Amino acid sequence: MAKNISILGSTGSIGVQSLDVARNLKIKVSGLSANSNIDLLEKQAREFMPKIVAINDDSLKGELKSRLKDLPIEVLSGLDGLKAVAAMDETDTVVASVVGIAGLIPTLEAIRRGKDIALANKETLVTAGSIVMSEARKHKVNILPVDSEHSAIFQSLMGNNLNRVSKLILTASGGPFRGKSHEDLKKVTVKDALNHPNWVMGSKITIDSASLMNKGLEVIEARWLFDMPLERIEVLIHPQSVIHSMVEYCDGSVMAQLGSPDMRIPIQLALTYPDRMNNDFSKLDLLKTRSLTFEAPDFDGFPCLRLAFEALKMGGTMPAVLNAANEVAVGLFLKEKIRFIDIPVIIEEAMGKHQKNNNPSLEDIIEVDKETRDIILKK
Repeated sequence: MAKNISILGSTGSIGVQSLDVARNLKIKVSGLSANSNIDLLEKQAREFMPKIVAINDDSLKGELKSRLKDLPIEVLSGLDGLKAVAAMDETDTVVASVVGIAGLIPTLEAIRRGKDIALANKETLVTAGSIVMSEARKHKVNILPVDSEHSAIFQSLMGNNLNRVSKLILTASGGPFRGKSHEDLKKVTVKDALNHPNWVMGSKITIDSASLMNKGLEVIEARWLFDMPLERIEVLIHPQSVIHSMVEYCDGSVMAQLGSPDMRIPIQLALTYPDRMNNDFSKLDLLKTRSLTFEAPDFDGFPCLRLAFEALKMGGTMPAVLNAANEVAVGLFLKEKIRFIDIPVIIEEAMGKHQKNNNPSLEDIIEVDKETRDIILKK
């Protein structure tokens, strides 16, 4: 069980819920980082009294430092600040919940310092899965999934032989636009896309859930987390979000993990593993669960999922291009500069123009990420 944690992205949805778990279990919080929300970061710092806080936006360091001048807390900023939070001697587990590829470098820093990782940042494994998992093995650290789907698979694999697995089955709610036609999707507003039927999440991941890109990123992440080839990973639409994912074994048995759609449950498991602890979080009432239904995903209506499968199959730097293009496109959609249906168009165009590197270094991946963003934003 984690006794002392740092949180990368403490003001985001996962970060806030991680602090709720830490508060409930009385886990010491030594480091906190945020992108730009200094109001909430200050409030968190005053409650949890970490040794270090870091703000990614360098221009806000002075104001944050002034606000916390009455406390014995070191205030840092930028990438170096995030790396410092990730590498603290006191910390045994780092919650990696920074949104986007920005979480990659500090997460690697934590791994190289021997910290276990409670991983909520999909993009770390999507863009650099081979490198990250190799470093984790080298430094003998645990990568513990926070995503409800990967946590479900992790739990369904417990005590079983990975060589006896037939396939991993990732479930998806289908988002707010399940069953909608292309004509319907042309009219989607930002408000519509942010209205997820089951989960309360940050804006970027909520849009990804609406486009099914979130599930595509999870497929790529599962490939690296569980060392499972693409052809043995499947996606099913499960609108009730009760079964969070499943594992089918060679004898035909299927192991599934069920629970309420409350992210604090998988967060807590990642922080208490291999133990389980009591909490007052919402519990699943099976008597109120009228039915459990499943559908095949609509790859034509939601091409982001297809593009993620294609990027993983192509390998090399292509998943990094997929991720960068998606981050930019989602950002443009949230600013109402493009339509919802333009998101996969932008991604497919970026992938089509890219000459992939089959064996990229970390520097190659970071450069490809930057190039992809620059090309899209200059259009």
